[in-house]
This record gives sequence, structure tokens and C-alpha cells, in this order.
Amino acid sequence: MRTIDNHDVRFGELVGPLVHGARFFDWELVSTQVVTEAFDHAFEDIVDAGGIPYAPVVATTSVHRYPGFRDTVTVETTPISVGQSSVELLYEMTDADGDPLATARITHITIAPEGGAQPLTETTRTAFHDALEEVDPDVGPRESDGEDGAWPSFTETFDVRGPHVEGSELAYFEEYPRFADVALERFLESTGTSLDVLREDSQPFRLRDWRWEFVSPVQYESTLTVESDVRAVTDETVRVHHRLEIDDRVSIEGVIEYGNFDEEGTPIPFTPAMREPFVAE
Repeated sequence: MRTIDNHDVRFGELVGPLVHGARFFDWELVSTQVVTEAFDHAFEDIVDAGGIPYAPVVATTSVHRYPGFRDTVTVETTPISVGQSSVELLYEMTDADGDPLATARITHITIAPEGGAQPLTETTRTAFHDALEEVDPDVGPRESDGEDGAWPSFTETFDVRGPHVEGSELAYFEEYPRFADVALERFLESTGTSLDVLREDSQPFRLRDWRWEFVSPVQYESTLTVESDVRAVTDETVRVHHRLEIDDRVSIEGVIEYGNFDEEGTPIPFTPAMREPFVAE
């Protein structure tokens, strides 16, 4: 199903010449709402009943190219598995020429008003089942970890306030990568590294591949701790393991591989200066 049709990239979506990495999360969320409405299970109805609609359980994404000004984005969303209370959706984002921008897979559940996973209605589950396609794309991080303890770690805390929060009084989906990005930028600053100087004619430390598992919601007025452990550094990626915690309880855990991109949004290698803050201790 085409859930976003030739969306023109706008100024407010950009960081520099390219869209912010969090926009991929936002397009996924918009697409999920379109799909669920088509399958007679609209977000509005779930929220009105006190539930949390289609919360992500596992989310994986790979960015092939970052769009920028004069790009248009189209998203095709396809159910690829369905259970009693969960559905896995495939999101394929392309540009005006049909070339891939990003591919994502997300498993969703709806959280019932009393907590726990709410079963899909028989009508919705049957509709998803009838729409399933047998595809199994390889999405997300592929690099193996480096030697444990050989790489730097860093921690930041964030107060989850109104601007971060969606209608269900939870931290908004696209805010999580923003918190991780800020933690990384502060780490670079602590090493005396200026991100502006590193950029030159490229866009370093942007999301490239990631896989996150969502364990529990991040509530409004929480204090969120982002613990980051660098696991591997190559010419192409910096691999970071993240734990997002509240009161020492893990809410989200996963891996991001950050990459470097040229001003057209194509992945390019890191320079030695970009890799230097992550040298093994």
C-alpha cells in the first residue's frame, strides 16, 4: 500500500542539506496510521478507548540515501507477518526515480488500557493476513562488535517534557534518535571535537543502520538516561550500543551504526579525523 505519495521534502525537515534522521521514524509512524485506518483499526479509535496504538516492539532500518531539497519521498508499506496481537510491517522509501532511500521493518503491538498487548480484532487480523507478502529483506546493522571494553562509553540524561510528547502522554517515536544524537554530539564536544569543523563538505554521524527493541514506554515527565557504548569503528560506520533507561529500568535497547554522507545524501567513508575520537582506549 502506498502510504506516503510523492511527499516534497520541506525546509523544516532538514538539518543542513539533508533531512534529519528522525524523519525516517516520522514517515514510518505516518505510514502506520494510514495502514491501520485502511484495515479498520484507526489510531483515533484506539486512543479514544484508552489504548496506545501500534507501539513499536522491534524496529530496524537501513538508510540507502538521505533525501534533501528537491527530493520527493514515497513510502510503500506492506504487512509481512501477523500474530494474535502483533503485526510486522515493511516500509520501503523511494525517491522520484524509484531508487531506494530507506528500508525498515517494525513489529507493532497495541497496548491495552490496563496494560499488556491487546489482541487484534478478528477482522483486522484477517485483513492483515490476507495482505501478507512473502518478503524477508535484510535490514539493520550488519557489522560485528569489536573487543569488549576497548572503546569509549558516554552517558547523558534528558527530561522528557511537553515538546517531546505525543497524544498518549509518551515520548514521541522520533524523539528517541534525537536523544541518542545529542548524546553523541556531547561526547564529541567532550573530546574537543567540533562537529562543524568535521563536516566540511560532508554530513558525519548520521543514522545509517539501526535495530532497537522497545521494552517499556517512556512516560511524560520522566528522566531518561541514555547510556552509549561504542562497539566498533570502521571506515564506513561507528557502531554504538544504546540503553535508554528510567530509574535503572531499561525502556529501549539496541544498536545504531552511524555513517558519513555527502551533500547528495550518499554514504561515503569517514575521514581519519572523524574516527579519531573513538580510538580504542
